[in-house]
Amino acid sequence: MDTRFPEPDVSLVHAMVARQFPEWAGLEIRLVNVSGWDNRTFHLGDTLLVRIPSAAHYVAQVEKEQRWLPILSRSISLSIPIPVAQGMPCPEFPHPWSIYKWLPGESLSSSPNVDQKPLAKSLAEFLRELQAISTTDAPRPGAHCFFRGANLSVYDAETQQAITSLAGVVNVDAASTVWSQALSCPYAGDPVWFHGDIAPGNLLMTDGQLSAVIDFGCCGVGDPACDLAFAWTYLDTDARQCFLGEVGSDANMTSRAMGWALWKALITAVDCVDRDAQTWQRSMKTIRNVLRVA
Repeated sequence: MDTRFPEPDVSLVHAMVARQFPEWAGLEIRLVNVSGWDNRTFHLGDTLLVRIPSAAHYVAQVEKEQRWLPILSRSISLSIPIPVAQGMPCPEFPHPWSIYKWLPGESLSSSPNVDQKPLAKSLAEFLRELQAISTTDAPRPGAHCFFRGANLSVYDAETQQAITSLAGVVNVDAASTVWSQALSCPYAGDPVWFHGDIAPGNLLMTDGQLSAVIDFGCCGVGDPACDLAFAWTYLDTDARQCFLGEVGSDANMTSRAMGWALWKALITAVDCVDRDAQTWQRSMKTIRNVLRVA
């Protein structure tokens, strides 16, 4: 489980900025509307934001993003976060943190009635561009990305336990079959870049079009199947087929992607049962989507 840091507030962030970046000390600081789980994010004036890891698990992502996002941005057509400064550990917050340029747009999770096929094509293009970038010295799967891009077997015990826990709610035989199939076709290609957390909250829309992809904290190089789980977590049947075709997913890649989608939905459902009805419904929808096409 996460060991959460104390929740930062505006006064703490102001002290951090004033201590290390006095040139920005006069800018207004306010919490963003949706701050996320891995980081707490604050507006810094109108064009910058402060991003602070929310737990020890996410601290290593700061330097990773600082190093690699400027490199990745050179080869990606969509906007991605660009760091402009790295904050050092200080009395107010004894861990590294970041200042980024602010990217305009509304998250996909706040954008109803999006035309899914153009979204699927744009996202597939982003992933193709990302996967084509050189992987020299790039971060391999590990704790920094919660083993996204690694062999799915790293989550075998957790997934099996979740399937058992949801017996009577989830079709155990069908879920076990999907999971076994995913484990039976390990990635045999060269490691490529993956984002690691393709989710509605990390996709920004402008005028109905995908305009930016944010939160690269789980990025790395390895098996890109983890990025295709979005096909079952969000897309409808037609857009899903469009997305998988545009990104060039073969049968084995698709099986592993279904495994990633199933793993995440199962553990989320177990975690939120009787606690968060909305998240429970989203997780169960993903599970139904995966098992329906298995």
